[in-house]
Amino acid sequence: MAEQNSNPPALITRTQGTGKDLVFLHGWGMNSGVFSEFAPLLTEHFRVTTIDLPGFGENHQRAPTSYTIAGLADAIQPMLPSNSTVVGWSLGGMVAQQLALTAPEQVRALVTVASTARFVAGQGWPGIAPELLNQFEQDLVNDYKKTLERFLAIQAMGSISARQDIKTIKSSMAAYPEPSQPALAAALSLLSTEDLRKDITRIKQPTLRIFGRLDSLVPVSAIDHLCALHPACDAVVLSKASHAPFISHPQQTAQVIRQFLA
Repeated sequence: MAEQNSNPPALITRTQGTGKDLVFLHGWGMNSGVFSEFAPLLTEHFRVTTIDLPGFGENHQRAPTSYTIAGLADAIQPMLPSNSTVVGWSLGGMVAQQLALTAPEQVRALVTVASTARFVAGQGWPGIAPELLNQFEQDLVNDYKKTLERFLAIQAMGSISARQDIKTIKSSMAAYPEPSQPALAAALSLLSTEDLRKDITRIKQPTLRIFGRLDSLVPVSAIDHLCALHPACDAVVLSKASHAPFISHPQQTAQVIRQFLA
């Protein structure tokens, strides 16, 4: 059974397994429940800690005053075990990259899953269409649950198990509190505004970047651009996965992580 630690105002974390430390950070609109079926694939060899981003899940009442990638990293850093590998999915991957930059004494290695240095498309940079993100921001004001469902559908798009992927994510998230709506809106804006492209060139830790070839949010055309900025990283593309490879292809994703950390 997972340990649960809560010392307000510190963030709540959950830890299971023994071995080297892996810390998991989830994506926008989600919570760490999304890792509930995936984490056990790694706990035989690793001590896995999941942390809800401030404003989400069990930390829905703990949003930082500065809701930026740097602000989120500052809030999470005190909860990191020393000598950790931080695994960040989607928006959580941006936070993980920031932690690698600002807490190198705690972050020994970095794994990003379906993540990037800049999510929104721009000149010479593939990504999410700005119009789509603008629409999400407008829709969020009117009906955040429907907006989350639409975002889930886009994440799973392309996967042959899309319907089951969505069902798995929704059921896993249901065990955790709903997000703070101000944090939900603030975090969504990060997908449009945050840009780590100039910063990731300074990441020194061993880095693994896992992508899904069918991902529409982090398109495969962005991978070469990202690796050109961070040529020391290892990149693995799962040919039949979309934006949530640890949901659609959990065994394959776990094996890639295990091999990287061996």
